[in-house]
Amino acid sequence: MKKLTGVGVSAGRVIGPVLQMPEPIQEPAVGSTLSEGESPEAAIERLQGAAGRVKDNLKERAGRTSGNAAAVLKSTALMAGDKALLKNAGKLITGKQYTPERAIWEAAGAYASQMKELGGYMAQRVTDILDVRSRIVAELTDQPAPGIPESEAPFVLIAEDLAPADTATLDPAQVIALVTSEGGPQAHTAILARDLGLPAIVAATGATQVPNGTQVYVDATDGTVVITPGATEERLAEKYANRKEIPAFDGTGLLSDGTSIPLYSNVGNGKAAQTAAENGAEGVGLFRTEFAFLNREEEPSVEEQTVEYKAVFDAFPGKHVVVRTLDAGADKPLPFLTDSSEPNPALGVRGYRTDWTTPGVLGRQLEAISSAAKESSAEVWVMAPMISTAPEARDFARMLREADLNIHGVMVETPSAAVTAEAILGEVDFVSMGTNDLTQYTMAADRLLGALAELNNPWQPAVLKMIQLTVEGAKRAEASTGRTKTVSVCGEAAADPALAVVLVGLGVNALSMNTRSLSAVAAVLKSVTLEQAQQIAAKVMDARSAEETKDVARAELPILDDLGL
Repeated sequence: MKKLTGVGVSAGRVIGPVLQMPEPIQEPAVGSTLSEGESPEAAIERLQGAAGRVKDNLKERAGRTSGNAAAVLKSTALMAGDKALLKNAGKLITGKQYTPERAIWEAAGAYASQMKELGGYMAQRVTDILDVRSRIVAELTDQPAPGIPESEAPFVLIAEDLAPADTATLDPAQVIALVTSEGGPQAHTAILARDLGLPAIVAATGATQVPNGTQVYVDATDGTVVITPGATEERLAEKYANRKEIPAFDGTGLLSDGTSIPLYSNVGNGKAAQTAAENGAEGVGLFRTEFAFLNREEEPSVEEQTVEYKAVFDAFPGKHVVVRTLDAGADKPLPFLTDSSEPNPALGVRGYRTDWTTPGVLGRQLEAISSAAKESSAEVWVMAPMISTAPEARDFARMLREADLNIHGVMVETPSAAVTAEAILGEVDFVSMGTNDLTQYTMAADRLLGALAELNNPWQPAVLKMIQLTVEGAKRAEASTGRTKTVSVCGEAAADPALAVVLVGLGVNALSMNTRSLSAVAAVLKSVTLEQAQQIAAKVMDARSAEETKDVARAELPILDDLGL
C-alpha cells in the first residue's frame, strides 16, 4: 500500500478512481509563420476575434456562478482581453510574420515569466496567463478548450495544478476530491475547493504519476492519499459518507456555555455581502476594498468608491462592518499606485505604506468610506493593512479622525505588530489578525509556493504564539487605557473549525471567514465551553510541530469526525 503526503486544504475522506487532467494544449511549432496570402492585419484580426470569444465564454461562465468562483472567472476573462498581451502578440505577427497562435504563445510566455519573477500574487497569475494562452490557441486551431475531464462515474481529479477558471466550475457531484502535486494552501485552487466544500490536498508530490482508474483513498483532513486502499480506509470513507448534517448557522455565534463569539464574513463587494447576510453572518469582519481598484489603470473616483462601499454597508443595516483600506502592492500591484520593479515586493511598499510614496490615494479612499458610512446605518470600523509599528498606527488613527471615522483599527500581519500589540492598541481600538500573511512572514515562507506549503500552515506553533502575544498585548492595553480592545481573526485560519476553537481559547474575541464556513465553525464552537476551549488551547501551545498542534486539538473535538470536518 503506497501513500502520498501533501497538505490538506479542505476536509473530507473519500475513495474513488483517479482521473488525471488531460494533456495540455501543445505548443505551436517554433517559428511558424503566416501562410501565403494571409496578411499580418488579417492575422491580428483573427487573434483578436479568438481572444474576444474566449473572454466572452469566461464571462458567460462567471454569470452562472457566484462568490469567489465568479470573481476568478471574471479576472481570467479580463486576462483574455489584456491589451498589452494582445499588443505584444500583434508585434510578433507584424515583425516576425508569426502565426497568431505562435505569437500569442510567445507573448504570453514572456508575460508569465515576468509575473513569476515578481513573486506573490503576480506569480499566482502565471496559471491564469498560461490557461488563457491555451484557450486562445485552442480557439485559433479548432481544438477543444482545456478543461476538466468528463466521466460517467464520480472520480478523484489529480493535476499538477488547476487553472482558477477550471477550479471555479468544478462539479462536486462529479469530482469527489481534488489532489494537486503543486500549489499552496492559500492559492486559488485551495480557496475555491474550500468554497465548494470539496475534499482537497495540495503539494502532494508524485500524485501526477498515479495511473488513471487507480482506486485511491483521499484523506484531506490529514493530507494523505492511499493508493489501493484497504478495509481501514473503506471504513473511514464510509463514516465520512454517513456523517451528520451540519446545522445551518442561525446567525448567532455562541459557545455551549452561552459565551458570545461573533461570526462574520469576509467579502469583496455588495453581492458577496448580500450572500453573507442571507446566510446568517453577523456582519463583515473583512471588507476587501481592493476589488474596487483591481484591473484599473487609474484610481477610481471618490464617487465611484462610495457606491461600491455603500453596497456592502447596506447589506448589513445596523450591523458590524470592518473595512480594510486598500491592500495594494506585493501580490496586488496597481499601475497608479505601486512600483512593479521592486526587487522584493512582499517586503516592499504595500498596504498602508503606499501612502508614503503616493500620498492622497488613501486619504481619498477614507473620504469615500466616510461618505458611504454616513449614508448607511451600518456600524463601520476601519483598519489599515501592513502596519508594523505604534507610530504607524497613531498616524493612521489621525487620518481616520480627519475623515470623521470613529472606530480605528489595524491589521496584525507582521511579527513586529504581534510583539508590540500593546503599544499599537494604545493608539487604536481594535486589531484583526490576517493569518495568511502573518503565517508567511512569521515562517519566512511564500504563501503561494507549493514546496513550502507545510511551513505555510497556521497550525505552526510559532504562528499560534504570535496570536497569543497579540491577545496578551490587547489585555495589557485594556488595563492601561481603561478601554475595550478587540482582537479578531479574519484569515483562512478562522474558517478551520478546529483552529477556531483554539483561537477562542487563546482569547480571540471574534472570527471572520468565507461565508460557506460559517455553519461548520458555529457548530463546532457550540460544542465547547470557554473553559474547555482554553484547556484545548493550552494543550496545543505545548506542541512542537504543526502536525502535532492539529492532532492535539482534533483529539479533543470528536464532533469534527461526526460532522466529517
